[in-house]
Amino acid sequence: MIGHVLRSFALLMTPLFLLACAGTGNAPSAGGAPAATLVKAATANPPRAILYVGNSFMYYNNSLHGMVGQMARGSENAPAAQHRSTSLTISGAGIDWHDLESYLRPDGLGRYSFVGDNEVRFNPPGRQYDSVLLMDCSQCPVHPTLSKVFFDYAKRHSVTARSKGVEPMFLMTWAYADKPEMTKGLADAYTEAGRQNAAHVIPAGLAFAASIAKRPDINLYVPDKRHPSLAGSYLTAATLVASVWNVNPVGSKYTAGLAADVARHLQTVAWETTRSYHGR
Repeated sequence: MIGHVLRSFALLMTPLFLLACAGTGNAPSAGGAPAATLVKAATANPPRAILYVGNSFMYYNNSLHGMVGQMARGSENAPAAQHRSTSLTISGAGIDWHDLESYLRPDGLGRYSFVGDNEVRFNPPGRQYDSVLLMDCSQCPVHPTLSKVFFDYAKRHSVTARSKGVEPMFLMTWAYADKPEMTKGLADAYTEAGRQNAAHVIPAGLAFAASIAKRPDINLYVPDKRHPSLAGSYLTAATLVASVWNVNPVGSKYTAGLAADVARHLQTVAWETTRSYHGR
């Protein structure tokens, strides 16, 4: 397991590694937002405060939420994707491992953020997030037994989130490097979960497949053939920016240290994949 650089706090428990970290950025908190405010991804009123809930697919490479923030800030239309975020992940977790009711309690997670020179900023009291990004374990949505759990908890968590005034979203994950046939099953499962719960789906898994088809020389995986390499996390972040805020990541000044041509390719694949998936 790689090391993690965190901005807020980390709790190490056996056998679970639970990570919760506050993102940077100066976007306003969701606290105090009128109940009638409709927050929907890729609309005129997209998320400005997101809670990431998942597992190691999110926390690899110093956390997906941080990379998304940097990708957004480096984009030409950065103001449109301005937001703050918190990542809460459990190693090996399925969607049913998470207690969303507790996570979304008022004035709990996200009550304060670290900004500037490690300055503590207290966010407005009350509801701290306007959206929650959910994912399941890497094979759970297509597992013969656990797929039922995936759909069950996709619904449960969606109901819980909306009861707190928070909009659910789903992160479509990718096939294993040595099992490309997983792509369709995962895409179908996440798309159906999105349909059943009227929730936005980020097509990262389809972006992985598209990138591999065009540039198989760019390795999106670490040696275990499951977790994302730096390029894999970068592609996922670019897909999130394109999908959630409808902001084109192509040309983003943030490259995560990748070669310019590699970053450009991944940015382009993310944009093209989301345009196709969402019918834009």
